[in-house]
Amino acid sequence: MTEQIRIGIVGYGNLGRGVELAIRQNPDMRLDAIFTRREPSAIPSETKAYSIEDAERFANDIDVMILCGGSATDLPDQGPAFARMFHTVDSFDTHARIPEYFDQVDQAASGNGKVSVISTGWDPGLFSLNRLLAESILPEGKEYTFWGKGVSQGHSDAIRRVSGVKHGVQYTIPSDQAVERVRNGENPELSTREKHIRECYVVAEEGADQAAIAEEIRTMPNYFADYDTTVHFIDEATMKAEHRAMPHGGLVLRSGRTGESSTQIIEFGLKLDSNPEFTASVLVAYARAAYKLAREGQSGAKTVFDIPFAYLSPKSGAELRRTLL
Repeated sequence: MTEQIRIGIVGYGNLGRGVELAIRQNPDMRLDAIFTRREPSAIPSETKAYSIEDAERFANDIDVMILCGGSATDLPDQGPAFARMFHTVDSFDTHARIPEYFDQVDQAASGNGKVSVISTGWDPGLFSLNRLLAESILPEGKEYTFWGKGVSQGHSDAIRRVSGVKHGVQYTIPSDQAVERVRNGENPELSTREKHIRECYVVAEEGADQAAIAEEIRTMPNYFADYDTTVHFIDEATMKAEHRAMPHGGLVLRSGRTGESSTQIIEFGLKLDSNPEFTASVLVAYARAAYKLAREGQSGAKTVFDIPFAYLSPKSGAELRRTLL
């Protein structure tokens, strides 16, 4: 076996556990260490865990550090901090803040000769690549992104904050009618309400006013008021049996015209049983790319736009041309 890429994980939540599973499917990699803010001895993994404060002393022992923290509070600090010490990959997904985050990580990584691949995953990430590809091929056209059917963590959290709610989960579901209009080449102007619906499953506290809960959810600004929202009340056993998984997915479509009147449709879709496990698999592939870029002497922040697809694969260029081209 060729020399393995030594991987470290920062954070051991759903995404970190997904990265650990993904590494097992990639023989050219091995997981050497997990870094956590929790008590290291409490991490349920065969790989040794360390305090996140101890990470710096592993600077010469980890080839690529995969950052598995959240975009709201973890990565804005951890991204630049770890980019000064390691080659890194992360899944920063606050779209509006990506430009400033890129600049901060780029400054940290460039100044220390490190490669940091930011905002990988499926959106941003694979969906971003497909938007770029389709726009470049069909400059006269319109792009549409639909998310779901899948669990929205932020919207589910908003439900659980409503008084009287014991447990809650929310699914974002694309409108079949809207998707078909795009596929038919109509190039529709779609409102927020027309693109997606929101379906909520709630376990209410005993004695809570279910009608009041449903009304508060449906009229909640920034979350549900602009959508057709359905609220289902279920018992705790049903919630545990049917709504514990984290599925997701979606579609990127571009409807364009070429020549005088030819309609062309480009479509890319994902249907995921486990959002975090799939996102983790993307992170691991881009960790390989970061390692290859670093061996070439490159440095600084990178996005999926900057990295050739071949760098994601463990196969040689000759093997890729022979088997996939």
